[in-house]
Amino acid sequence: MGRYGAAAVIIGNEVLTAKIQDLNGPLLARRLRDRGIPLRSMSTVPDEIDAIVEAVSRAREIARYLFTSGGIGPTHDDVTVRAVALALGRNVVRLPSVEQMVRAHYGPSMAPQALRLAEAPEGTELLRTEGIWYPVLHCDGVYLLPGVPQLFGHQLDAVLAQLPGTPLALRSLYLSADEPQIAPVLDRLAADMPLVAIGSYPEFDRRAGYRVKVTVENVERALVEEAVGRLERELPQGSILRIE
Repeated sequence: MGRYGAAAVIIGNEVLTAKIQDLNGPLLARRLRDRGIPLRSMSTVPDEIDAIVEAVSRAREIARYLFTSGGIGPTHDDVTVRAVALALGRNVVRLPSVEQMVRAHYGPSMAPQALRLAEAPEGTELLRTEGIWYPVLHCDGVYLLPGVPQLFGHQLDAVLAQLPGTPLALRSLYLSADEPQIAPVLDRLAADMPLVAIGSYPEFDRRAGYRVKVTVENVERALVEEAVGRLERELPQGSILRIE
């Protein structure tokens, strides 16, 4: 099927060692879903150049867009720019326009290491975000975003606003039946309507008030409603607790 949709590479030793909880990956998945862009893979790697290069290269084999999170900064462990440049076969260059931003932001007492923020893969374009002085670096379909969740979310929304996508129509059915009871119905529906994505998710906490959640989604709402209608007719009588 070639390259389509998006992929994510979450970068940081702090995530892999549970020093912090990754909030950016789940946020990206939700935002992509809202935009109608399928998320094809998500990986978490340490602050190591070889690991990042491998993850970026692998993700770009299947995805049209790639979002990285973390490793953008002036310290020794901020190696994302160098790794992405290697994965793309490009040199790392200092961007004069970003250097001006860095100097203006930190002022005359700026440490020399701050200028690492002005480095980017050759051929990078800058995407400015209102309210944030540092731009998004974009090169060949790769968007380099910061690891700080507040900054990541704000810049992510700015990027996604520029990307084409078709939001999905989604309906959810909450059932009192178990998965083996509904499997024959889902099998038939999946075979008859292959373009409609059907998910089945059991719930083992009885306090939830249902046993299985079934989701139905497609870019065409009419197809979703047709599938929901079939489920209403074919699922065991009385098993549908509610539909959202």
